Amino acid sequence: MKIIVDYDLCEANALCMDSCPEVFRVEEDDSLTILMSEIPEKLRGKLEESVRLCPRQALRIEG
Repeated sequence: MKIIVDYDLCEANALCMDSCPEVFRVEEDDSLTILMSEIPEKLRGKLEESVRLCPRQALRIEG
């Protein structure tokens, strides 16, 4: 499973990082970093919560 980020929409407000810090990190320059290229199935619930919480709808799950 992968997470796709639309960086044109992303505001790096850290809601995704709050709900799934294993996958998301907001850097000091307010950019979003994805910490893993393949996300384990055990994190699906947290990842879905991150997608749901994103105010700009900049995230989507693939796979």
